[in-house]
Amino acid sequence: MSERAAVAAAYRELGRRGFTPGSAGNVSLRVRGGMFITPSGVEAGAVTAAGIVRLAENGRVTGGVPSSEAPMHRAIYRAFPAAGAIIHTHAEAGTALACLGQPIPAFHYMVVAFGGAEIRCAPYVTFGTPELARAAVAALDGRRACLLANHGVIVHAPDLKAALADAIVLESLARQYLLARAAGTVRVLTAAEVTAAMQRFASYRRGATG
Repeated sequence: MSERAAVAAAYRELGRRGFTPGSAGNVSLRVRGGMFITPSGVEAGAVTAAGIVRLAENGRVTGGVPSSEAPMHRAIYRAFPAAGAIIHTHAEAGTALACLGQPIPAFHYMVVAFGGAEIRCAPYVTFGTPELARAAVAALDGRRACLLANHGVIVHAPDLKAALADAIVLESLARQYLLARAAGTVRVLTAAEVTAAMQRFASYRRGATG
């Protein structure tokens, strides 16, 4: 599968899961000299490899109009060299929590897999602006995901497969957190428990089993 086709396929999968209502959300893949990114204003189900836009580091655009959130993607790639792919969604549970303007604490050990004791929430900033890009980068410092207040969520990972998996896990965690909050007082992991989970994830990524 070509890189353009992989970006289109990831975006269609997000649409299939209901994460990108209408033409909301976007997917990008870092490539040499720039990125491939989904186009502006096209519903996920209609995106094909031919419609994926190339955006060069110098700002040159090839193949159409890139997503309005291209500045945010570009800023994240510049800030985090390990980021190879980015997925931004308006998935229901994650967006609902983003509208509360609160982080997702380590109520479940899988939160720690995103880099720390909480998944931060960036403050609200108008979409498609450099200010939003800066807010997202700040919230992602040391993390692989964040909420965007009154907007949605964004994740970055080394490749598209990992980014898609992370976006799915993040939405599952958001839904679990909402359910837990509705049912009662949520128990959050202690600092010691967070540290232990982070150490376990570190060894797991090196190939440990368990």
